[in-house]
Amino acid sequence: MFIQTESTPNPATMKFLPGQSVMDVGTADFPAPVGADVSPLAARIFAVSGVSGVFLGNDFVTVTKDAETEWDHVKPAILGAIMEHYQSGAPVMAGDSDTSGHASHSGEDEGIVTQIKQLLDTRVRPAVAQDGGDITFHGFDRGVVYLHMKGACAGCPSSTLTLKMGIENLLRHYIPEVTEVRPVAV
Repeated sequence: MFIQTESTPNPATMKFLPGQSVMDVGTADFPAPVGADVSPLAARIFAVSGVSGVFLGNDFVTVTKDAETEWDHVKPAILGAIMEHYQSGAPVMAGDSDTSGHASHSGEDEGIVTQIKQLLDTRVRPAVAQDGGDITFHGFDRGVVYLHMKGACAGCPSSTLTLKMGIENLLRHYIPEVTEVRPVAV
């Protein structure tokens, strides 16, 4: 098994491409070891000293390291953990996982929210996945769209620029009811 690596716009996060499917449907975000036990793959990666976050995408894994750890020291152990997982035959996720990652929304704005989610799924999420992250809908209130940034996007220095200049402009162009986009910490 050959696992490729790519840097991301977030210097604390690296993208690992195992050359096969990671998540069949949706994504899984583990910004801390707590709760990672639902994913044998994430749990194995968190066992590597210096790992502070794991994000699982369609065909990639992004790993975030803590500030004290150098990539040269932790990268070989992460590669080993990913390889061991796939050789073990264990599932990536134990049980069911969320399929879309988007928060549910009902009410008078439901039509607008459906449009927002469609634009995120077709225009934003594929581009963000190339950088090892994901952006999901969190809420909509009085013209303001709240988005949750995951994986390499969480804590990325360029994430504010991505939100304001990219996503906000896109949503405002197609959906006049959208006035602003803000990130949320979950």
